[in-house]
Amino acid sequence: MKESINRRVVITGIGIVAPDATGVKPFWDLLTAGRTATRTITAFDPSPFRSRIAAECDFDPLAEGLTPQQIRRMDRATQFAVVSARESLEDSGLDLGALDASRTGVVVGSAVGCTTSLEEEYAVVSDSGRNWLVDDGYAVPHLFDYFVPSSIAAEVAHDRIGAEGPVSLVSTGCTSGLDAVGRAADLIAEGAADVMLAGATEAPISPITVACFDAIKATTPRNDTPAEASRPFDRTRNGFVLGEGAAVFVLEEFEHARRRGALVYAEIAGFATRCNAFHMTGLRPDGREMAEAIGVALAQAGKAPADVDYVNAHGSGTRQNDRHETAAFKRSLGDHAYRVPVSSIKSMIGHSLGAIGSLEIAASVLAITHDVVPPTANLHEPDPECDLDYVPLRARACPVDTVLTVGSGFGGFQSAMVLCGPGSRGRSAA
Repeated sequence: MKESINRRVVITGIGIVAPDATGVKPFWDLLTAGRTATRTITAFDPSPFRSRIAAECDFDPLAEGLTPQQIRRMDRATQFAVVSARESLEDSGLDLGALDASRTGVVVGSAVGCTTSLEEEYAVVSDSGRNWLVDDGYAVPHLFDYFVPSSIAAEVAHDRIGAEGPVSLVSTGCTSGLDAVGRAADLIAEGAADVMLAGATEAPISPITVACFDAIKATTPRNDTPAEASRPFDRTRNGFVLGEGAAVFVLEEFEHARRRGALVYAEIAGFATRCNAFHMTGLRPDGREMAEAIGVALAQAGKAPADVDYVNAHGSGTRQNDRHETAAFKRSLGDHAYRVPVSSIKSMIGHSLGAIGSLEIAASVLAITHDVVPPTANLHEPDPECDLDYVPLRARACPVDTVLTVGSGFGGFQSAMVLCGPGSRGRSAA
């Protein structure tokens, strides 16, 4: 094994499937325009439900290059992951034939795995729930793959890159997208791999998922105005909007990227995760555990709070999360919390559960690339308890070199990542 002390990890490729935006450029255009992608659910009849809106992806798997056999075999979440991985690999410029397969790996995050296909297949084998004893003769041969979410990571590993190194799936609820990328960065830093495909995917817009969030009243019932429904940090917010999508990155050890003259988007300079051990869905109001994760991530990056140029918030649009997160920023960043711009892209693309952390990493990296902070859409009436600079309504041009992006998930998970621009090395590792 190669030396594994403090190896630097950089991002050299990005691939995205997002609501109303497949591909990196459409995604960034949507965010910087402050355009919302939320609408009435079209994937099924949502009329029986309390919350009937979501941020859906207009995704055509055939148009994105998947074969009919792949489409038949893969759940929608897996399709998102594979298409995002392909874009990321192309963007990175890697010579796949020259890669050492044994030092190339994959980590994918997902909170609910292949939910869409599992629910559809259960409806078939149970005759829409009429039969307690199901008839497996009606099941598709790929049902086991749907049941075991690690099949998503395996499909990504098999598809183009032929990864024979570490391949795994991380499922830590709504922090899965951050945790998967953090885990992949750790594998490179410790010397277990030189190249990793890392990110997260989710396709949760299904009756069972909508029913679950309806039951705990976590999603918004603002069905008459879908485009205005997701409003993090706004006094009138009343729950999040469900979303879907994927983001996958090529991560490389810095010297590996430098030797091939790769374009470097950003460096993963710090990552930490904590659990509040408090409540499955509740949060303490002081934000202590998130603040601790932020502090550790900043220390790993060698950054002080005042070095942070932008905070990409979890910003789900629930009252307890927004207040908890605001407290965490004040606790960890001190007075700088009042000066640094903060925003939530969930206001535009909804909350895609396990995938959102990776989509937020993508937004953070693009903020560094373009020196632009995306806005918090629909923020017209700031909550007095959320009294930070939440960049309302319009994108803001400003220097961005160091970004803090955070996530908070059911189960008490709190994660933080620090991303830094290439700095004095320029935009290339050459």
